[in-house]
Amino acid sequence: MTGRRRRLAAASGALTRLPVVLLLAGVVLLVGTPIVSTHVPREHESRPALPGATTGGSALDSAVAAAQRRLKRLPNDWVTWAQLGSAYVQQARITADPSYYPKADGALRRSLELESATNWQAMAGMAALANARHDFTAARDWGRRAEALNPYGGSVHGVLVDALTQLGDYDGARTQLQRMLDVEPGVSSFTRASYDFEQHGQVAEARDALNRALAEATTPADRAFCRYYLGELAFNNGDPQEALRQYAAGITADPTYQQLYAGRGKARAALGQSTDALADYARAVQARPLPELLIEYGDLLAATGQPTQARQQYDLVNAARQLSAANGVADHLSAAAFLADHDQAAEALSEAQAEWNARHSVLTADTLAWALHRNGRDAEALQYSLQATRLGWRNATLYYHQGAIRHALGDHDQARADLSLALEINPHFDPIQAPVARHLLDTLGGGR
Repeated sequence: MTGRRRRLAAASGALTRLPVVLLLAGVVLLVGTPIVSTHVPREHESRPALPGATTGGSALDSAVAAAQRRLKRLPNDWVTWAQLGSAYVQQARITADPSYYPKADGALRRSLELESATNWQAMAGMAALANARHDFTAARDWGRRAEALNPYGGSVHGVLVDALTQLGDYDGARTQLQRMLDVEPGVSSFTRASYDFEQHGQVAEARDALNRALAEATTPADRAFCRYYLGELAFNNGDPQEALRQYAAGITADPTYQQLYAGRGKARAALGQSTDALADYARAVQARPLPELLIEYGDLLAATGQPTQARQQYDLVNAARQLSAANGVADHLSAAAFLADHDQAAEALSEAQAEWNARHSVLTADTLAWALHRNGRDAEALQYSLQATRLGWRNATLYYHQGAIRHALGDHDQARADLSLALEINPHFDPIQAPVARHLLDTLGGGR
């Protein structure tokens, strides 16, 4: 699977004001930025500020240590408890260590015990934690509680964007995205806007939004974050050379941003540089053994004739999932996608159906369609596949799946069109599945 499954699904519907806000966000801030009163006791005035979502690990570690020291002196400082809990969520993301999630839960709940009526900070933190654990319904509910108390918090709208898009409430997510852009234009809001554009097939607009985010970036970690997604956008639209340039720029900005090495490995593999690609992936998974990176590394090993080494990575995927589950993460979606592509069709369908019961995003629809196809249930699969492509997203994997399903149903003309589109979008979308797509298209007489 491509790296786009790492990113959050975006919203659908008519985002009529978004292009204007993207152009004029700086003017909006100059006209006036809302000020929020949180009724914080005086003892909180000098609390340590915790880094933002894209901050590098060393700065985050330092801020966490400062918060812990403060809480030893002021154990009833509910705002710092909330900040600490949110920072633990970030540490889990940066380190790929889900054992931080129970720590986050404890800190955030302690904050709420100390102050439940006005504590939007802890509520937003609980929403971020629930998103990280893939409990998107709980994330939505916590986010709405936080929004009721602080409708001017960009982070509040951000967690709601993430939750609602994952639940398939695209109109609601776009409303929240617009509010986030209105109150807090910056790296977090512009990168979300970029993905929204991308999912609707507006690649140029997506690139513009990412470049706007890059222009707003003030730290090495933020610049690396933006470069990474500029690389992903280029790769997913069939330009591995440009992707390589963006990943390299990101590594220059912040060499500790490990996913850039996986991105560079993906681009190098597409350009035929297999040895260097494998070395990049080895580095990335050593630092951040995320299931999606382990799968990509394993698939590249398999595609380059190293099945034993590939199996070792796949075994680590299972171990990583068990660790995540032990810390409250329920990720049926990526499990289903992995199982469907690795000859475990029945298990894939069980996982995909469990995910569909919880949420109806386009990626959930695609994964359920593919699992149904792998189980020979293609008439059902097509209905879900059509839901998966309804936003107009130029995503090669979605159209490959749809083409394979149509081929199985005997609709060869539409299968040829879908497979041709998949390979036109990105001929390198997957080291194992892209060659399958090309072979299937050849059996249909080639591209349109």
